[in-house]
Amino acid sequence: MDDEEKLVNPKKTIEILQKYDFRFAKKFGQNFLIDPHVLEKIIRCADVTKEDCVLEIGPGIGTMTQFLAEAAREVVAVEIDSKLIPILEDTLSAYENVTVLNEDIMKVDMEEIVNDHNGGRPIKVVANLPYYITTPIIMGLLEKHVPVESITVMVQREVALRMQAEPGTKDYGALSLAVQYYCEPYLAANVPQNCFMPRPNVDSAVIHLKRFEKPPVQVEDEHLLFRLIRASFAQRRKTLVNAIANSPELSFTKEQVLAALAEQSFKPDLRGETLGLAEFAVLSDALGKIGRTEKSPDTQAD
Repeated sequence: MDDEEKLVNPKKTIEILQKYDFRFAKKFGQNFLIDPHVLEKIIRCADVTKEDCVLEIGPGIGTMTQFLAEAAREVVAVEIDSKLIPILEDTLSAYENVTVLNEDIMKVDMEEIVNDHNGGRPIKVVANLPYYITTPIIMGLLEKHVPVESITVMVQREVALRMQAEPGTKDYGALSLAVQYYCEPYLAANVPQNCFMPRPNVDSAVIHLKRFEKPPVQVEDEHLLFRLIRASFAQRRKTLVNAIANSPELSFTKEQVLAALAEQSFKPDLRGETLGLAEFAVLSDALGKIGRTEKSPDTQAD
């Protein structure tokens, strides 16, 4: 199918929308891509080949799905809006390697998809994500340890900058650390508002997240590490000691936090935004050790 006949042609998009009298649902954050150069860049960045099974989240009317179907062995497209299902059946009728699931990506059984469509081998995720739910979707894929080789997504540019931010910068935060624990992020392209229908109110970016085989740091308690990170950035202006000691997610006293900082030769007045992933990992292990020591019963004889 040439580009003139594809949905990336704005005339075809308008034709389909009018044919089905489709109305954009604000609650689903629907903005359809209408720029072939951006779509081609996404496919290249995701390194989609005929060997790949691709999971597309939120295919919309099937604009990117058409490009993915021509590049991949198989595409599984998960769409939450039931009103789009008959449209997808129409726009994707020429492609036999596409399966459309009318499901909520936050509730669908990802392991089942991977097993049924790719024999349990890691899949590639490609998506033009609804901006209001970008972070929960990405972190859900990563934290549940779904077999994913890479995630290539269109997101709000501000979010993309946060994902790849370094310590000490204004964009650096809990999301930066969480993403960088699981993946190597690469901002592949900035995408202006006129590449979408309807136009979003913010600029967008394509970011590629290459999943690590193993996290770049080793930590004894992954859950403690991420509770520690969230607490450290919940109130950025607070010192690390106060942020951790006052966190409802944690039960460490100021004295315990100060002891852990001293053990790692960290200054007592530092803030979380100055620490990298490696520093958070050693601090997490130190606090975990202190917590276990103080919970242990005193077995010394009187």
